[in-house]
Amino acid sequence: MVSPLVVLTDSHAVSNLALAYAAGLAVPLKAELVLLHARYDALLAPVSDAAYVPVSNQTTDQALQQLAAEQPVPTQVDVSERELPEAVRAAIRRHGPLLLVLGRPAGSDAPKELMASTAETLLSTVPYPLLLVPAAGCEALPPRRLLLAVDGEPFVLHPYQDVLRQLLDITGGTLAVVRVADSNHARLGAETVLRTVATNHLTAALNPDHIAEVADPTVVGGVLAEADRLRADLLVVVARRHSLLGRLFHRSVTAQLIEQSPIPLLVLPAEG
Repeated sequence: MVSPLVVLTDSHAVSNLALAYAAGLAVPLKAELVLLHARYDALLAPVSDAAYVPVSNQTTDQALQQLAAEQPVPTQVDVSERELPEAVRAAIRRHGPLLLVLGRPAGSDAPKELMASTAETLLSTVPYPLLLVPAAGCEALPPRRLLLAVDGEPFVLHPYQDVLRQLLDITGGTLAVVRVADSNHARLGAETVLRTVATNHLTAALNPDHIAEVADPTVVGGVLAEADRLRADLLVVVARRHSLLGRLFHRSVTAQLIEQSPIPLLVLPAEG
């Protein structure tokens, strides 16, 4: 049986778009859903946010149960009294999910920086595959044109990450790889890039013709331009531990892609 997808919810119970996207993946995967709600979390329900309005526990619980009943696959509700990182850590131990799903909190009015800061906290404290769903651009379900953005340097993913293989298996989709060469990063060649990806066995086979090195003044601009050119419907990026733990995460490629990607973004945390 396929591991469930854990959907992280906010003070408004859940982002319906993120839940709809997760359900759209769960159906072909034949996976269940888990709605995880950290009741007193300061990441997804910041008191300083003008959009935040406290909701009673009973109202939230009823909303979650109603949403669970409406899903096309069996759905559990998991309510935690802990802060989000601890709640997620416990949920991973309890459910062993395929991935975590995070939508933009509190609807489209929430700042993009909130999603990036929440992702940073989760990825640095609970490294696990994290799917970020934007406020729009999620029409293609399940995704069939995946684009993996890499920097050409070796990386080692955590051993439980078989997400790409499973997504490609259920859709018969394609995986393309892009590396951006800018003023600070010279071209490496497709074979070099291919080796860094093949080492992690992300997919059964990867054609060198599906690997592109593009020139662009910025890495983020190059990645998003290639995603648009290929009409990709899911962007995948590897997040390295040093960028997650450093003080410059807000300026990292991963953080910028979280804020700017118009399509869903799957972040795979690396050990190195």
